[in-house]
Amino acid sequence: MRVAYLGPPGTVSDEALSAAAPDVEAVPLASLRDVVLSVQEGRTERALAPIENALEGGVDPVLDALALEAPDVTLTGEIVQPVSYCLAAGRQIELAEIKLVRSHPQALGQCTQWIARNLPNATVLPAASTADAVREVAESGDGTVAAIGPRLAARRYGAVMLAEDLEDDPGNATRFAWLAHADDAPPPPAEGPAKTILVFWGMGSGASGWLVSCLAVFAFAGINLTRIESRPLRRGMGEYMFFLDLEGSAADPAVAGALEGLRRHAEVVRVLGSFSTAPA
Repeated sequence: MRVAYLGPPGTVSDEALSAAAPDVEAVPLASLRDVVLSVQEGRTERALAPIENALEGGVDPVLDALALEAPDVTLTGEIVQPVSYCLAAGRQIELAEIKLVRSHPQALGQCTQWIARNLPNATVLPAASTADAVREVAESGDGTVAAIGPRLAARRYGAVMLAEDLEDDPGNATRFAWLAHADDAPPPPAEGPAKTILVFWGMGSGASGWLVSCLAVFAFAGINLTRIESRPLRRGMGEYMFFLDLEGSAADPAVAGALEGLRRHAEVVRVLGSFSTAPA
């Protein structure tokens, strides 16, 4: 089975995929959007994509692609991967010599305090991925540039690790979702613990109390919401879409009824995935 992930080899996504499914054919792709679209377009059978970080929240490129560009992609499960970063360079240098530090925006955000304390004069520059940043500094040998990335990337590309455990919280972790084409995805579980993830927007969103009315359908049904997040809908200022995680399967009558209630308030309601959360 071909499984897409954010490459190149050495990223946190690579670490998560290697730990969870070491026997699949891993397919590294250059962007998170392409990871999602590879399943939508049938270029891969599955994908593993980050959807939330403990420090930085939702992973916007993945959420946007799922909601707006991948109508046939379904979330079939999730894993939580501990995340820890090192500072890597092409050769041994002092921190005071570093003028530029590169990494993926999510990693930079997760190490904000460390960067401020230890590299106060360095310019921070985003990169396509953590592994890309580490690979580039390892190949360049520039003594003024460093990268933040996983230890796996530093070892793979022969970079020197100048510091370790850069993350601002030792409990840092990223939640990854398994993605499949809807035609190849299992149905919502009929029994046992489950999670349902959905997105909705529109219709009465400009009216006072609209969001409260939308969320109230779950409260009345006794359904616990574990996460809510808004993102711009990309069709005008002040228009948003809302992502919800809730406890329960879409096959459960209470959840199904709440979803029907939500559809009376919203223009679009899409279940992104409904899957078992029972231990494997």
